[in-house]
Amino acid sequence: MSPAAEARTPVEAKPYGAAPPRPRVLVAEDDRDMRELIGIVLRGLPGDPEVVMVENAVAAMDLLEDEPVALLVTDLCMPGADGLDLLRFARRRQPLAQVLLVTGFATVDSAIAALKDGAFDYLQKPFDTEQLRARAQAALEYHFALAESARLRQPGAGSEEEGTLVGRSRGMEQIERLVEAAAAYESGVLVTGESGSGKELVVRRIHRLGPRRDKPFVAINCAAIPDTLIESELFGYRRGAFTGADRAKAGLFEVADGGTLFLDEINNAPMALQAKLLRVLQDGQFYPAGATEAVRVDVRVIAATNVPLPTLVDKGEFRRDLYYRLSVMEIDLPPLRERREDIALLAMHFLERHSKRLGKPVAGMTPAVLAALLRHDWPGNVRELENLVQRMIILCRDERIDVDVLPVHLAEPRTADTHPIDYLPPQSLEEMEAYVIRKTLRRTRGDRTLTAEILGIDKSTLWRKVKRYNIKV
Repeated sequence: MSPAAEARTPVEAKPYGAAPPRPRVLVAEDDRDMRELIGIVLRGLPGDPEVVMVENAVAAMDLLEDEPVALLVTDLCMPGADGLDLLRFARRRQPLAQVLLVTGFATVDSAIAALKDGAFDYLQKPFDTEQLRARAQAALEYHFALAESARLRQPGAGSEEEGTLVGRSRGMEQIERLVEAAAAYESGVLVTGESGSGKELVVRRIHRLGPRRDKPFVAINCAAIPDTLIESELFGYRRGAFTGADRAKAGLFEVADGGTLFLDEINNAPMALQAKLLRVLQDGQFYPAGATEAVRVDVRVIAATNVPLPTLVDKGEFRRDLYYRLSVMEIDLPPLRERREDIALLAMHFLERHSKRLGKPVAGMTPAVLAALLRHDWPGNVRELENLVQRMIILCRDERIDVDVLPVHLAEPRTADTHPIDYLPPQSLEEMEAYVIRKTLRRTRGDRTLTAEILGIDKSTLWRKVKRYNIKV
């Protein structure tokens, strides 16, 4: 590689948002059969990555000079420049590219050197294809998370307050298309999804993309206001309408005139209120309490629910005609556990946002933390993830968030059969040794004689290390 080529500026990372470009994966492997096998596995990853295969490190370096790469999968031992040379080159040229080392000559020392030089992970031949798939997918997610962080640092980058939907999963791409369609037409929209999944953000996005963007956006949670007060909150009242009404009060429909009124948790609206809502949606007018003349308003009403309304309709707890009026278009937000591709992006998005708000600069998070986040099922959805990120920022004492600030239930890795991403990348010599022993035992299905032979140690030494590290397979 010429000095001029080495001196070039690093390839700039292109921003990845809700609809990222097709990720490029580079495979450097001198064995043709192994190269083809890795290519087959990687082409099946989510996001349909473009897989480029080369047979040596020099060819890989040539491509890294000019083309953005999300993931580099490289053999450690190749003729000429080896995998460690390629790793160091990639870290200089494309800092956001993640590197996964695959080798048949695994040693603890070489693995530690690779991790210290910035490799995402290390995989020993012969490997299980599902292991390769899981590690490669995790590395891609980490790349996208870092790219999202870089994007958010750019001047004018979107934020949650500006109505940006963060995600790259197919589910979120479909949500974005539905949001754009809903914004273009003044039809009824019902947003459904579990609590904490981001329904209000979707509604705000519809408002900001539509012709009413410069008009008021007013939100009310129908579950947070007693039934006796919610009608006066929505429709207002006139002076003297009831005891204590010493002055008139405009309801939220009047406040939102010309804009958008968001009725969150509409499933909690009492039946009497539902009838009045239906009239407003049909006629655009209502009577405040104590009024003798109707008030006309031009308001777009968008509702959200965390309970399926058809179920309530069948029980007689929600008006069928109101349901049809509200749900001309339905947007169903999937829970976070069903769009794991978005976890890393969201985590980095919240990290950037809240580190600024808290006045505590944090550069990022370690791969070990990311792996823990990817394992979790997030019953509280996006809201739970955001709260956790804020907690980790507050507790973090270094430049990057590490596993020491994770809650106990997230810090404990699961067994291999609970989720395909079943590891935490090691951080020390002892962790690496335990990591390699554990993986080899799993690959040999607990055969300690074969494991000891692969690792080049005697069975008694293996037994002591298994007990020392409390390894269970």
